Amino acid sequence: MNIEDFYHYCLSFPGTEEDFPFDENTLVFKVMGKMFALTNVDTFESINLKCDPVEALELRAAYHEIKPGYHMNKKHWNTVSTKGSLQDDFIKDLVQHSYELVVQNLPKKFKKKLKSLNNE
Repeated sequence: MNIEDFYHYCLSFPGTEEDFPFDENTLVFKVMGKMFALTNVDTFESINLKCDPVEALELRAAYHEIKPGYHMNKKHWNTVSTKGSLQDDFIKDLVQHSYELVVQNLPKKFKKKLKSLNNE
């Protein structure tokens, strides 16, 4: 996966915005103000993605390209290598899972606002 495909895929989700809240190199994608993906735009060697804690452990055991989240809560975040043998579609599935997990945990008022964005 290249950075352009990743960028456009993340922005394809409803309510998603991009931001650089940490520094000029760390691109963060948020849904309704909550992070679901981040990466270094200069190197694009990996992506940090939110993940169900049980699934996170299973993924780390099954794929050497998936590690505990770098600089993140390692229970809820994985760092996924973009330079390994993981297929683009699989990485997209992980991005979608991250997005859906964040949406699922949004407060009701944000879910309602997000739903109204989907209907526009």
